[in-house]
Amino acid sequence: MPQAVPASSELKKRVLSALVLVPLALMTAILGGWPFALFWLAAGIAMVVEWTGMTKVEPSRLLKAVLAVGLAGATLLLLLRADFVTFVALAAIALLAAAILGRTSGDKLWAASGFLYGLVIVLVPPLVRAHPNLGLVGLLWMFAVVWSTDIAGYFTGRALGGPKLWPRVSPKKTWSGFLGGLLAAAIAGFLVAWVAQRSGWIQPFSLRNTVILSIIAAVASQLGDLGESALKRHCDVKDSSHLIPGHGGVMDRLDGFWAVSLILGIVLFITWMAG
Repeated sequence: MPQAVPASSELKKRVLSALVLVPLALMTAILGGWPFALFWLAAGIAMVVEWTGMTKVEPSRLLKAVLAVGLAGATLLLLLRADFVTFVALAAIALLAAAILGRTSGDKLWAASGFLYGLVIVLVPPLVRAHPNLGLVGLLWMFAVVWSTDIAGYFTGRALGGPKLWPRVSPKKTWSGFLGGLLAAAIAGFLVAWVAQRSGWIQPFSLRNTVILSIIAAVASQLGDLGESALKRHCDVKDSSHLIPGHGGVMDRLDGFWAVSLILGIVLFITWMAG
């Protein structure tokens, strides 16, 4: 039987990977524009490749290529400031291609859902960055809430242990880790908003509402993590890929951030429709 990787070794890999990825994410966030959009395009394509790989869609290479082109087209439209109808048309074409090319009904469904999954991460972070009332502050809030939830949940769960959160899906996650993540997210979200307020940056929410939103986002982040764990169990894989040492794949690293992006994307869409 293969030997288990020591926890200290796994943690070291996670820290080293974070030392590379976190500065890159922050640097592109500060730059905004096309460098930031391309960063999230790369993440979205990696997620689609991992999704289709885990679900074993066929024809694998052709579908991965077509869906990647679809995501690249979405990024191009975003940079060109295309209208909503054009985005819908592009998504419809990509979904139609998945429906035509997939060999079985399962292949068609998994490929289409994988494209929509990647589309969220490709579009929402750049939209938040470009939003006049969110911008860099909104993006830093997303990073702070998701990262603090993940880190505090990991260390609180290991330190306190206790009842499992959902053992059939994720045997290591505990209620103590879940609650520790909520507390850390509330503090991190508050600090980002407080610093933004003190610095005179645009801030769309009060400090109290920011704390509430941070807790909601922390719940969403952990549900996103559990959802991806459920998918991996369904596909009988440990990690979505081995791209990031200590973390597995891009999906493993961004599952919580994806869930928060989905919520913000829905909010932005509703606000846009109401306006």
